[in-house]
Amino acid sequence: MTPRTGPSPLLIACALGIEHLALRTGDRGGAGGPVTVLRTGMGPKAAERSVTRVLADPALESAAVLATGFCAGLAPGMHPGDLVVAEETRDPRSTVPCVSTDRLVKELARAVPGRTVHTGPLTGSDHVVRGPERADLLATGAIAVDMESAATLLSAVRTGPRPVAAVRVVVDAPEHELVRIGTVRGGISAFRVLRSVLPAFFEWHRSLLLPRR
Repeated sequence: MTPRTGPSPLLIACALGIEHLALRTGDRGGAGGPVTVLRTGMGPKAAERSVTRVLADPALESAAVLATGFCAGLAPGMHPGDLVVAEETRDPRSTVPCVSTDRLVKELARAVPGRTVHTGPLTGSDHVVRGPERADLLATGAIAVDMESAATLLSAVRTGPRPVAAVRVVVDAPEHELVRIGTVRGGISAFRVLRSVLPAFFEWHRSLLLPRR
């Protein structure tokens, strides 16, 4: 195989159109290499299919993969607009460790000063989690839940060794569930935060020593 030259690519995966819009309209300057923003569609199966398909492209064979978008916070005291940096992603099939999480926390604090950044396990679900189910997931040690991150990172590492990470913005939390008044305000807050995080993603990517083939 011909050795790879030039900067390594970055694949940023999200599920929803509103998430994709936030990332597309964010500050795209400062990327250290080619960046692909992929809308996978909603749910773990859609994420797995989309990520596996895109990473089959030889141009992305060494890409770092970062899953992002919105999530549900599980821990008391979380608020819409808070950030979650996953130390690992979990689902019934696997646990995938994330890379350089300390760097992500540092860069996010710089990109969105004043926002709380939580770190810990991010668990996957195939449905929207509400009510008592939050407490059950919190008891496993997870601090947040979403439907695509675990499937995205598992699919990424199955295609080959690569750095992976997941950063999510809390859109609802135990005291701020989606069904309650204030949901729109919380959603706008999360959207604005997601628009602001691209520079942190680019700095994380730049800091990685990716293998060259």
